[in-house]
Amino acid sequence: MGEGKTPKAAKGEGDRQPKRPMTHTPLRAQWLHLTRQTLPALAAARGWPVSADHCFQRILLDHAFGGRWYDHVAERPAYRHAGPAALTRAIALGEAAIAGGADMAALNRQSLAWRGKGSA
Repeated sequence: MGEGKTPKAAKGEGDRQPKRPMTHTPLRAQWLHLTRQTLPALAAARGWPVSADHCFQRILLDHAFGGRWYDHVAERPAYRHAGPAALTRAIALGEAAIAGGADMAALNRQSLAWRGKGSA
């Protein structure tokens, strides 16, 4: 390397901007923990009609948007592309279900009804 030249940083070392604000990353982690671990672990004891993580994700995101989440989020996975406000609403609803303030069976029925797979 000649005089006066500085080494270039390796590609990927700070040259990329995050797609979402940094505050969104903790929301994603909270979302994944809630839907992949906490809710499935409670499902049987609570008598919920679903136990798979993707079912909880469908239910909570549908309600965060007031309809089928895929009508509002173009890319997948939805949690990565949904805005922080929607993810915050979905997390709050999941936490309400844990606390007994939201009926998971009713939420599931409504989610399925939005998809034409049952009635609310």
